[in-house]
Amino acid sequence: MTTADAHNGAEDRTQPEGLTGILEALAASIETARAMPMSSSVLVNRAELLDLVSQALDALPTQLVQADAVLADADAAREAAQASADVMLREARAQAARLVEREEVVEQARARAAELIAEAERTAEGLRRDADDYCDRRLADFEIDLGKVLSQVQAGRAKLAGRLAGSDG
Repeated sequence: MTTADAHNGAEDRTQPEGLTGILEALAASIETARAMPMSSSVLVNRAELLDLVSQALDALPTQLVQADAVLADADAAREAAQASADVMLREARAQAARLVEREEVVEQARARAAELIAEAERTAEGLRRDADDYCDRRLADFEIDLGKVLSQVQAGRAKLAGRLAGSDG
């Protein structure tokens, strides 16, 4: 097989696509190359391999530009996701603060309500005692007045009984 024949064989092949395809074609060319007797060396078609290397070098900038674009897109997506996560975290912290504040307000309101209820109960108990004391004083006064009235009634009856006893006799 002459160099021209090998070169013509390379032209018959379809052009590999992308850097990976070119590298795969390069590896296949080396793997299928004729081995040198008593050596690990092989005979390769210089033109074919140089053509593949040239294609790889040509494809490399395109592949790098595409890789850079993919990385830029990935970075932009990551930044957008991070910004979104930051917003969500800020909102969650604000909501937690509002809930804690509301809980504190509720606890303060409950404590104040308990104080007011206790104060109202103390006031009501005091008023009840004062009312009971007032009623007891008034009843005691009525008892004294009734005692006086009873004494007068008894004295009047006794006088009447004395008169009735004097008229009978």
